[in-house]
Formats: sequence, structure tokens, C-alpha cells
Amino acid sequence: MTKTAARPPAEAIAVRPVPAPPPAGGRRRRRLADQARAYGFLLGGLVCFALFSWYPAIRAVVIAFQKYTPGSSPEWVGTDNFTRVLHDPEFTAAWRNTLTFTVLALLIGFAIPFLLALVLNELRHAKAFFRVVVYLPVMIPPVVSALLWKWFYDPGAGLANEALRFAHLPTSNWSNGADTALISLVIVATWANMGGTVLIYLAALQSIPGELYEAAELDGAGLLQRIRHVTIPQTRFVILMLMLLQIIATMQVFTEPFVITGGGPENATVTVLYLIYKYAFLYNDFGGACALSVMLLVLLGAFSTLYLRLTRSGEDDA
Repeated sequence: MTKTAARPPAEAIAVRPVPAPPPAGGRRRRRLADQARAYGFLLGGLVCFALFSWYPAIRAVVIAFQKYTPGSSPEWVGTDNFTRVLHDPEFTAAWRNTLTFTVLALLIGFAIPFLLALVLNELRHAKAFFRVVVYLPVMIPPVVSALLWKWFYDPGAGLANEALRFAHLPTSNWSNGADTALISLVIVATWANMGGTVLIYLAALQSIPGELYEAAELDGAGLLQRIRHVTIPQTRFVILMLMLLQIIATMQVFTEPFVITGGGPENATVTVLYLIYKYAFLYNDFGGACALSVMLLVLLGAFSTLYLRLTRSGEDDA
């Protein structure tokens, strides 16, 4: 007969004590402390926005209805600043040039980044190198980039005309000609800013499931058909958002006309932001500058609201 081991008495078995739950008041204090810490970090960002973004915007709206010059007390003039700006001969030219610049930038600067992203997405070697090359112009300060292109466009010894002479092609006035100045600035802006857009498109393209392309190939779809029926629908949201951001950015173009052309020749490159600069710092008319800024703010706000509403309704219908 086998012997079984004797079981220890019940009082000898060690029982691990179960910790009591923390009191409700302690949990509540810890939760409040975590929330206070989170709101404290948020408060820093809100203060920065309030001081450097919201307050200047509200102050500009107020000054738009005042006669204001530094060192003197402001005087309320109602809508006189808006009336004076509307009757300025440069007002029409500035808006026409800005809208033309925006349209040209969409035709040139919106398609090229998407095509480059498609090419980079198909590469199998040296992907990192070409991404750096595409993004490199974004890392160059905008003023330096504009000065570089100003030398490039020089009608005498500029690299652009030297290349045309080498190819036995007629030269151009580029930024010095009234007919070619605006398109020259569009090329500069496209080159300087497309790097970030290309990387965003590339990230969107790489998130598309490969099974969709395989199914399209099995159905006999060619390259253009795959782009039309797979790539564009899958990146539709990114395309629409980047289009809105590009329109807002190009409507506020300033660096290129300020550095390269100075608004000329013959006011061919005077933009709305450049005219705001002239009112504020050349004419010392801050009321007129703020009035023009409010007009631009209202236009961009109304356009953004309408654009988002139309795109949202289009997504709902789809």
C-alpha cells in the first residue's frame, strides 16, 4: 500500500493578502492630476496661438476700420480704408495676377508632384536617394531659393539662357518680360515647394493594397487604367486636401515676386500679399493693408467652406 504525503494543517498554509482597492477619493485625485497635466501642456500651445496668431488676426480686423499709423492714436474711419483700396489702380492688377498665378500653379505644380510620386513609387533601387533629391529644395530657405532662380533667369549670363544658346534655341526675358514673368515665378514656386507634396503622395500610394493592382491586372487593365480606377480613387482624399492647401498657399504668394521681380515689370507680378506689403511698409498705410488682408481672409474662408462642403457632399454621394 502506498503512503500519501500528509497534508499540512490549514492554518499552516500561507494566504497572500489581497490588496484593498484604493479609495475612490484617491482615484479621483489621480485622474484630476492627469487631466490637469494634459491641459497644462495644451495651455502652452493655446497661449502661443493666441499671442502670435489669433490676436494679430483680430487686431488686423480692428485696424481695417481705423486710420492707424505707428506712434499716433488710431481714429475710426469706418469703411473708408476698404473704399480707398478698392479704387487703387493696383488692386485689380494684384487680384488678377494672384488668381492667374493660382490657376497656373494648379496646372503645373499640382500634376508634377503626383507624377513624380508615381515614378518614385515604382522604383526598385536608390529610393532613398531620389526622395532626398526631390525633397532637397524644401530644405533651402525660400529667399535663398528665390535668389538662386533670379540669377538663373538673368537674361544676360543666366544659366537658363545659356542652356538655350547651347541648344541653339531662342532666348527669353524670363522674369524680366511682362509676358513671361508670372509663369517664371510659377516654375520657381513649383520647384521650391513640391518636395513635401511628393512625399505625402508617396505615402498615400504606398498605403494602397497591392491586391487591388493585382486584380486590375488580372482584368486586363493597363497602366493608365490602373491609375484611373485604382490609384486616383484610393488617394482621392489626399488629392482633395492637398489641392485646397495649395490654392490657399498660392493665393498668398509673396517671396518670389518680392525677391525676383519686385512686382514688375509693369505690375505684371504684383500679388495681393505684395500689395499688402506696399501699403504697410512703403505707404505707411496700415489701415489699407489690414483692409486688404481682411478681404483676402474673407475670400479664402468662403472658398474653403464651399470647397469642403462640395467635396463632402461628393463623398456622401459616392
